[in-house]
Amino acid sequence: MLDRRTFLSALTGSLLAAPFVAEAQPAGKVARIGYLAPNLAVNPHLPEAFRQGLRDLGYVEGRNLVIEIRSAEGKLERLPALAAELVALKVDVIVAGGTPAALAAKQATTTLPIVVSAAGDPVTSGLVTSLARPGGNVTGLSMLSPDLVGKCLEQLKQAVPGVSRVAVLWQPGAVPERTEKDILQGAEVAARALGVQLQFVEARGPEEFDRAFSEIIRVRAGALTVLPSSMFISERRRLVDLAAKNRLPAVYSVREFVDAGSFMAYGPNLPDLNRRAATYVDRILKGAKPGDLPIEQPTKYELVINLKTAKALGLSIPPSLLQRADQVIE
Repeated sequence: MLDRRTFLSALTGSLLAAPFVAEAQPAGKVARIGYLAPNLAVNPHLPEAFRQGLRDLGYVEGRNLVIEIRSAEGKLERLPALAAELVALKVDVIVAGGTPAALAAKQATTTLPIVVSAAGDPVTSGLVTSLARPGGNVTGLSMLSPDLVGKCLEQLKQAVPGVSRVAVLWQPGAVPERTEKDILQGAEVAARALGVQLQFVEARGPEEFDRAFSEIIRVRAGALTVLPSSMFISERRRLVDLAAKNRLPAVYSVREFVDAGSFMAYGPNLPDLNRRAATYVDRILKGAKPGDLPIEQPTKYELVINLKTAKALGLSIPPSLLQRADQVIE
């Protein structure tokens, strides 16, 4: 993982690099940005966070900025066509919300700069050649670190000290195969260290949720963690309802699940990642090469606890955990 000094040094040095597609952004030119997302119907706040990041940098829509937003509305097979549409509009930069959107954009163009706002594993997914020197036309931010699932399990074990079996709900194919393997192995290593037994349960689509939770109850899991997946985020309200119905304390890697009523989340803040994506866009518009801008990995994790849900589950949260929480919802 890059430390902050290395990242800032590389980012500053990139300003001296030759422009990727044209001369540095001329004064008075209107920047045209494409924003490609898997499903904004369930995450409408993310492009607004990106807009705020641009406003903080002096961009004003209608004056020196145009943003073309395209959402697949949960139908990932639409992403390639939407990416091609943005390329045809001759945008200056494409911002991709997640790995599937970034891969679709990369397939659509090898020349236009692409900034991914929250990639899973940019290297193993084939988006970039390395985190420090991405190469090609893609850069941005990663939301996953190799130990994210382990960290989630640690928080869960502290919140529910007596739990001995934890169900792990995952969607096969949600991330590239190598990333998927690393995540599953990392979860097993963390579980052994915590003295917890894991029960992996698959759900390839929402139609398999009822079957998955029936299996979780059958094996008598005492708690649940859900691995990262854009489909799971889209279906978060149903997942949260099923966990509540089955009285399962659950931990997720993004706070949107807690906002939907879940018990706990530990992971990067998605709106913050979108705000920071604006910095990459600004650098590129001023002439930096995307391939020279290091991928930024999460450095700050957010712990959010829903006390109302905890009480409904009959849980008493240790004061030490509450004190570490970034936000406690009562």
